[in-house]
Amino acid sequence: MITGVIAVVLLLAVAAYACAGGTDYGAGFWDLTAGGAERGKRPRWLIDHAMAPVWEVNNVWLIFVLVIMWTGFPRFFQQVFTAMWLPLALAAVGIVLRGAGFALRKAARRLAGRRLYGAAFAVSSLLTPFFFGAAVGGVASGRVSQGTEASADAWANPTSVLFGLLAVATTALLGAVFLASDARRFAAPDLEGYFRRRALGALAVVAVLAVITLIVTHGDAPHVWHGLTHGAGLVFVILAAVATAATAWSLIRRSGTWSRIASVGVVASAVVAWGLAQRPYLIPTSLTVAEGAGAETTLRWLGVVTLVSILLVFPAVALLYWLDTHGELESLTDADLRRGGAGDEG
Repeated sequence: MITGVIAVVLLLAVAAYACAGGTDYGAGFWDLTAGGAERGKRPRWLIDHAMAPVWEVNNVWLIFVLVIMWTGFPRFFQQVFTAMWLPLALAAVGIVLRGAGFALRKAARRLAGRRLYGAAFAVSSLLTPFFFGAAVGGVASGRVSQGTEASADAWANPTSVLFGLLAVATTALLGAVFLASDARRFAAPDLEGYFRRRALGALAVVAVLAVITLIVTHGDAPHVWHGLTHGAGLVFVILAAVATAATAWSLIRRSGTWSRIASVGVVASAVVAWGLAQRPYLIPTSLTVAEGAGAETTLRWLGVVTLVSILLVFPAVALLYWLDTHGELESLTDADLRRGGAGDEG
């Protein structure tokens, strides 16, 4: 019983990181594609101000995922990090460079320095979710079994590549949706339209990649494909499709609140669908949830820690998100954007 509960907690933590952290990675994606210094100064100025209050806290979800993995499912943790050490190491380096670039580019006085740090932030925002997605694809396709050594095939295969591209596309979707809402809150109608159009484009890419991924998993990850097309996994696939349509509708109708909710629903439903599709395995079809679990005493204490987190940490994080989305942490108007953007060369 406790094993199943902790497995569900792990899946929900992954979904939380995909949604919260994905929004930040998506902002970095649009920073990368904003164009040159003159063309991209207003989008980048909005990205800096929208991300600054909450970008650091989203790593809480990643830390929570890692703690549950290595304490609750140590065998799973060992196999994944042995076979996937290269993409996971690259993702970790990307997280470090991304944080450093975001912090230092605003402090740098020279144009060359701002461009260098900005490039580190933007490129890392693209590569980090790709490598995370590639690692997940390797797990989903069953290429991380006991005794598997690190190799390119573990994460450079059709399922892994598509999972990586889908991770980048979903982060781009979340980032554009949230930035469009922030632009409305900051009274910047030109930026609202700018990011709303990009959100619709990213949503179309997500939908196409999702269909292609489902087709590819039929031959490359048959257990996951069966789980996605039957039972509870299929239910969440349908929910993801409905949320996709709702996101498109709310973006067209310019409903900022509902577009955020719907886009988060797309990503969260997709992650849960993948997790349920793997049942009863952590690694299809070689390691079940029961086989990968740690000692029962450890799982019970992990359950206690999770309960404490729900009571203490999660409300604080929820309050921070609420304050940020309601403009309580920083007051910014379109005039502020124009004054700040005019002096921003990077």
